[in-house]
Amino acid sequence: MVPENSNVLVINVARIGDTLLITPVLRAIKAACPQGRLGCLAHPKRAAVLAGLKWLDFLGTITPKTARWRGWFSGKKWDYAIVYGQDTPLIRYATRVAERVIAFEQDDDEINRILWRPVPLPQNRGSIHVVHEHLLLPAVLGVETTDYRLDYVPSPEELGKAESWIRRNLPTGAGPIVGFQAASFPTKSYRDWPMESFAMLGEKILSNYPAAHILILGGEECRRKAQWLEAQLSGRATSVAGCFDLRGTAALMRHLDLYVGVDTGPTHLAAALRIPMVALYHCFHRAHRLAPLGHGLLRAIEHPRPDSDCNRAVPMSEIGVDTVWEAAAELLRTRRNDAMAYFSK
Repeated sequence: MVPENSNVLVINVARIGDTLLITPVLRAIKAACPQGRLGCLAHPKRAAVLAGLKWLDFLGTITPKTARWRGWFSGKKWDYAIVYGQDTPLIRYATRVAERVIAFEQDDDEINRILWRPVPLPQNRGSIHVVHEHLLLPAVLGVETTDYRLDYVPSPEELGKAESWIRRNLPTGAGPIVGFQAASFPTKSYRDWPMESFAMLGEKILSNYPAAHILILGGEECRRKAQWLEAQLSGRATSVAGCFDLRGTAALMRHLDLYVGVDTGPTHLAAALRIPMVALYHCFHRAHRLAPLGHGLLRAIEHPRPDSDCNRAVPMSEIGVDTVWEAAAELLRTRRNDAMAYFSK
């Protein structure tokens, strides 16, 4: 078992969703080392999602490129470093700043020799959840947890700005407020549900909830699609795609009564914010590996194709609108107050 006063550094250079998926690991390490110091180095564009976590003592940024030039003269300030991924420069950096380095086994035998503990990747990797896989590294130190929930903390200032924006831009008394995340990132666009399907889902929500309003989320890269969807929903939807930075978007999402999205970073963010949510998963990226854990108000919609008949070309349109609407309708009946009561237990 790791000593309670151990100083532990976690290095995880990843996208938004994969950065949030490390929060159960960080929380578990701090619980095991309450008298020590817990640090995390993340990608410069993703580290913001970890800001404000009360159990994180140090948050910084790093990339494989910058890692080559860092840590040469700083000394070994950390007792342990846990490194995720297959980036050799990050592991070499960790060996310069930590006494003992833990990582999954690498393809390079030389790198494995400089690790204090090279941990084999599970043979059944495709069948276990990513969070459970991540926890294999701190398990070397005796760190365990049964709390697999994702975590994110918006600041009071961010929440205040979001509330002010809601008051200025949404009709008075609008509700429920539903967020649509219609697109993932361009390199994995096969995970995107058709915009036409989102439009039909929006029409069902608006016809059943006359005061409802839909916020169409996303980055700058999906602004045009979001504007098309906004137009289809005739004045009862507002596109905010590309209008806010990551933390601004998260604060806005905190006001949602329901989130509906494809498998991408904001979907993990919605889970960390404890928002009732419907998440859609392509058969190439199953929910049993990626869907947020410990979220009692999540409805994960799996692609109907069997794994044996799945590839990246399989269209997400095979997930029917009625299937998603049934899940959304169930959660909308719960509504936000009941949802918050659930998560406060």
